[in-house]
Amino acid sequence: MDATTLRSIQAPIKERYKADAQSAQITLRAQGTLDESRIACKVETGRALAVAGLHPATGGSGLELCSGDLLLEALVACAGVTLKAVSTALEIPLRSATVSAEGDLDFRGTLGVAKDAPVGFMAIRLTFAVDSDAPPEKLDQLKKLTERYCVVYQTIRGGVPVDVRMNRAPPSPLDAQRE
Repeated sequence: MDATTLRSIQAPIKERYKADAQSAQITLRAQGTLDESRIACKVETGRALAVAGLHPATGGSGLELCSGDLLLEALVACAGVTLKAVSTALEIPLRSATVSAEGDLDFRGTLGVAKDAPVGFMAIRLTFAVDSDAPPEKLDQLKKLTERYCVVYQTIRGGVPVDVRMNRAPPSPLDAQRE
């Protein structure tokens, strides 16, 4: 896709959002179901079923996806798509590019071994390796705008309020049959 095509696709969307700000507000959803036989959660990704489980450092088998890995993968995916969209829109040619993320965890916090150990990532590093003849100032602009428009990066960086609730699930029809 080139810049002209991207702009032509996005132009009517941008106009609609300028005219009706409410139409730009969309709620994304994710849902998972706890596995009955192991410590795992089955998550519908929209394209496939992902099974997340404990990281081996917390007693997991390593066969399931680790939620920390999934977070970093979401960051890489979002940053990569954003990088490509921005480079396309600004006509900054990239022969190739890779995006990588790594994060540091202290599993003592997750396992409750040390009250002073944090639960969660202590640091995350996001790296872009681009093969391009673009001048350094164009690549700096590309990095800056990718950071600015990457949803996952901005969410992690800025933090957002998270409302956590616990609701009772309605009884399953199978529960009535068992009685």
